[in-house]
Amino acid sequence: MIIAPVADVKARLSAYLEKCTTEGPVIITRNGRAVAVLLAPADEEDLESLVLSRSPRFQALLNKSRQSIKAGKGLSRNDFWQAVAESQGK
Repeated sequence: MIIAPVADVKARLSAYLEKCTTEGPVIITRNGRAVAVLLAPADEEDLESLVLSRSPRFQALLNKSRQSIKAGKGLSRNDFWQAVAESQGK
């Protein structure tokens, strides 16, 4: 992991892009406080997970689903996978 000030990252972005793929995340700071992280995703699935984990809409959907499950309105695991199979015509 590398910690670097935003001014340095701006001036040498290409170098930091390379470093985040070889040395891990780059923590970007402003006035000594972390403000961003530069990450190199391992693959497309990793990128999708990173993006979804920070998506307010996706998080709201997850919270709504969790509340529904707590209220007893969710499907069991078997019922869920049966519905998936039926939706795919299997």
